[in-house]
Amino acid sequence: MTDTARTPFHRAARRTRSVPRWWPLPAGILLGALAGGGYGLAVTPQYTATGYVIAVPTEKADPMSAVGFAQAYGKVATQVAVLSDAQVAAGVPVATLRSSVRAETSPDAPMVSISATSADPAKAMEMANAVARALTTEASHTKDDTHVELLRFTRAVKPTEPSTPSAALTALVGTCAGGLLGGLALLLRPRREQEQPAAATVPSPAPAAGAAVRGGA
Repeated sequence: MTDTARTPFHRAARRTRSVPRWWPLPAGILLGALAGGGYGLAVTPQYTATGYVIAVPTEKADPMSAVGFAQAYGKVATQVAVLSDAQVAAGVPVATLRSSVRAETSPDAPMVSISATSADPAKAMEMANAVARALTTEASHTKDDTHVELLRFTRAVKPTEPSTPSAALTALVGTCAGGLLGGLALLLRPRREQEQPAAATVPSPAPAAGAAVRGGA
């Protein structure tokens, strides 16, 4: 191969060697920021509204039993029996309520929180209040047997801010993740040889024995 044919390859090799070895770190940070910010802009903001119901024992019940019944009502809140009664007031089908509503309880307090998430803040409020109302109605049918009454404690209000992270936050998370991956790639990247191996030297041939004798003579 001629020197002219090797010249483009050698130039490309020199350009590759001139790139700093720490380039994966800024590249990872940039790509992570772009990916995180793009995700935050592409995802539709979601709003969450939360209401609370409380279990109140009657005169015939042990006050501590209200905590146990609150745990039970928290599991019943997202069942079909309750959601079917709530779908008319919420204005959405049962499948939407099942995927959008969640109930949480406390091990120390006889209270159930009912949260609903939607892209429409008003719809999130309506779903949370509809499920809470249906749950208290369902509990009233058995209060003579359980001696515990479920009451509305706090109504859900229309949320003013989305519960999903903003584009700035997702960009920050993406930047951190990209920097971490870039740092790992930098640590795992094999190091280039800093010095080229020394050229092998060929020892000079030893003088012939006869020449050495003549020289001595």
